[in-house]
Amino acid sequence: MHRLSFFVNKVKFIEKTGELNLMNLYKTVEKEAISEFLEKKSKFIGYISPIESEEEAIEFINKIKSSHRDARHNVYAYTLLKDNISRYSDDGEPHGTAGLPIMSILNKYDLKNTVIVVTRYFGGVLLGKGGLVRAYSKAAILSTKKAKVITMALCQKCKISCDYNRYPKIISSIRKNNATVVKEEFTDKIDIEFYSQDKNLQKIRESINLITSGTVNFDIIGKNFYKI
Repeated sequence: MHRLSFFVNKVKFIEKTGELNLMNLYKTVEKEAISEFLEKKSKFIGYISPIESEEEAIEFINKIKSSHRDARHNVYAYTLLKDNISRYSDDGEPHGTAGLPIMSILNKYDLKNTVIVVTRYFGGVLLGKGGLVRAYSKAAILSTKKAKVITMALCQKCKISCDYNRYPKIISSIRKNNATVVKEEFTDKIDIEFYSQDKNLQKIRESINLITSGTVNFDIIGKNFYKI
């Protein structure tokens, strides 16, 4: 009974605070990026990339390893939103001094669907465990900052068709309600594709219905994560 009560109270707390909405949002990086620095003659090269699957993560890791076959270490860590997957490897460095610090940076920035690989060319000077932790952490931080952290939201992708007279008000309404236009086609009519978070979609529907007296078709054509 105690466990059941705790579970019920936890669900109520989550619903009240909106924590469940976090499943519709996540942070990742906008693009691939590279950082490089020297630490006591060892060269550290940090690579980071957004990913969509574990296959993509492994492909990225193998690509970096292939490019640096002569390096002493190619350490990595990655996280995935699906199934909450987190994996890392020290690749020969002392346990806990390389892969785990990189994973800690991914967690610090709350990143999902992100992979980091740090290549180390040994310079002949031992860094010690503390020095390794700091160096791998630094490589992960530098590459993350270069790649730029963004927020992705689960959105509905929509399509409407309208005439030229109504277009200015419709496009203004879409943008005013924080939706993002991804495609416009101008022929005998105008086709507009955009994506919007659920919380804004009803306002857009209502606004467009008001502008067009409900004569414009409003189609949902997909659902995916998009940058906001």
